Amino acid sequence: MVLCGTSAVLAHLVVAWILSQIHDGGNFVVQGLFLNHQKHNTPKTRRDALTWLVQTGVTTAGLTLTPTDRDQAKAVGQLSQPIDVDRFLSSGRSVSPSGISGQASKSRPETGIRLREGSEPERDTRTGDVSAEILLQSSGSSNVPVMISFRSEKWPLATGSIFDVECRDANSGDSAFLAVTPNTNGKSLAELDDSFVVDAVFSPFGRFSAYGEPTDVRVNGSEKKGNYQILDVSFSTLSQSTQTELPRHAKLVATIPKGTNQAVILVGSSSASRWKKGSDNLISKIGDSFRAIPAPSSEMKARVVPRPVWKPCNDPIC
Repeated sequence: MVLCGTSAVLAHLVVAWILSQIHDGGNFVVQGLFLNHQKHNTPKTRRDALTWLVQTGVTTAGLTLTPTDRDQAKAVGQLSQPIDVDRFLSSGRSVSPSGISGQASKSRPETGIRLREGSEPERDTRTGDVSAEILLQSSGSSNVPVMISFRSEKWPLATGSIFDVECRDANSGDSAFLAVTPNTNGKSLAELDDSFVVDAVFSPFGRFSAYGEPTDVRVNGSEKKGNYQILDVSFSTLSQSTQTELPRHAKLVATIPKGTNQAVILVGSSSASRWKKGSDNLISKIGDSFRAIPAPSSEMKARVVPRPVWKPCNDPIC
């Protein structure tokens, strides 16, 4: 069953307390709370408790779980099929991302972008020039300010809690956004496989994984232009409404700014059908304008802007 109103609030508090009292591998047992279950069925671990909640069909919107070995996982709701608890606890995602439980467990995309405090992404409406200042890791794990720029003549800067630095066509879903890779450990792009960049973009929590991880990810071409690596990638995303795969195409332009140990990526993408009708030229033009260079020295401390609180997005692409 799905609880709402006062009942949902009460259930939320009860479930949160239960899970806060149960620890993996611990000996704590909640007594007298699961009145319809015999003592030998009482959940003894967080995994047992989560399984019990799903099997009994209780869901509380917005409930956040905090397992000791996970940064964050979202509570799941009623499923029409058995839940894969191990996968849920390891990824924080539902095995049915388009269903009720998938919507409850959907989280804010992780692009790796850390905006510098005191600056915000901007776009000149006359020229389409986009600029932002982000922070990357150096070899000593300190923050290195980096200036980002590219030109998006047709697509406005997207705003809202789900976006970091992104320009998009709200009608078609075509977009260009920034992403950052994990630490390169001092390696250059020439020393890294294409998969290093691809995995950062198409990660389980990435921009294209709102309703499930992308499938059929293929690198169709790779070339180097100066300090920039350009990848031509095709893939498919899952439709929320029809639960079918939607073919898409993307161009990834990556570079490692001097003095940093992370690559910045400009990702331009569109549906496969629009790609063949001219979107490829538009996105290639945006990619050619992309630049990422160390920011000028400043007395301002390099602090990260706190990420905004995530709010649900009705956009089928996000």
